[in-house]
Amino acid sequence: MTLEEAIRMAIEYEMKVRDVYVDAAKRSAGTAGDGLFRLMADEEQQHVDYLVERLREWKETGKVNPGDVRTAVPSPEAIAAGLSSIEDSLAGESSGAEMEFLRKAFEAERETCGFYEKVIGELGDQGQRMFGRFLDIERGHLALVKAQIDALSGTGHWFDIQEFTLE
Repeated sequence: MTLEEAIRMAIEYEMKVRDVYVDAAKRSAGTAGDGLFRLMADEEQQHVDYLVERLREWKETGKVNPGDVRTAVPSPEAIAAGLSSIEDSLAGESSGAEMEFLRKAFEAERETCGFYEKVIGELGDQGQRMFGRFLDIERGHLALVKAQIDALSGTGHWFDIQEFTLE
């Protein structure tokens, strides 16, 4: 795989996951999950924009300056605080649709992480420089979506950590 092919494929993956969040945000407007879906759709669009710019740069110069990829996903502490308020607001609310959207998002994020892992492996240092930060961010997205699924499903887990025991 060439760097150009990897960038093109990354754009496709980012657009796919963005579209999952855009659809979820539209269909869940006014619900507890609406804010998360809008945040994630915006972030994925920023990734698309970044990659399109890198592809343009590659075509014009034959080089790519990976630059800095940023994330709007809050810190784990902010996520914890936000999930507490989300759990409170979900009391008595049907979460079937949001759960469906979250599962689709989880699968799209998982596939995207797998793609970045593959690209980094195939392109070595060049892939790591270009896509390493994307992999970190997408893994964060995956953890955030998983935490949201756990909060909605009431499993007693948060980020795969059991919040209570029966003993």
